[in-house]
Amino acid sequence: MGGFPGRTWSVVRKWVKTACGRQRFNVLGALNFVTKKVETVVNATYITSTEVIVMLEKLARGYVNPIKVVLDNARYQRCRAVIEAAAQLGVELVFLPTYSPNLNLIERVWKLVKSKVLSCSYHETFDVFCQTIGNCVDALHSILAPEMSKLITQNFHIVSESDIIG
Repeated sequence: MGGFPGRTWSVVRKWVKTACGRQRFNVLGALNFVTKKVETVVNATYITSTEVIVMLEKLARGYVNPIKVVLDNARYQRCRAVIEAAAQLGVELVFLPTYSPNLNLIERVWKLVKSKVLSCSYHETFDVFCQTIGNCVDALHSILAPEMSKLITQNFHIVSESDIIG
């Protein structure tokens, strides 16, 4: 809930309010590459395979098959329960290589959300904090569409084995 400090220079020290304590707000997101809309499943505990399955069910209800979902290699995403649920729902799972957040487009989205919600800001209560994040995520495909269009593009660089070796 604590904000990220802004970058400023000042002759006089200025104290900025920040939240204390540790409350967790988790957002599991799925980015529609074409519309830039983000579907979410949120909770205040931990993201587990149960939440991933809920997300897959939400996507299967809201979109026409075939659906491909790109996931990183988190243990709770690659478990048997998630793979079986995806198969039943007709969702194809594509797993990114381990330790490659730079390939996961949703990480770019989270960076944008953090910059809009957490940078140089103070949230009086946890509920206000959660609502602010929700509002930001809801605005990604509308109000923040110009920024999302710059952030999520079709410019991909395909690396061949000869590029790596040579």
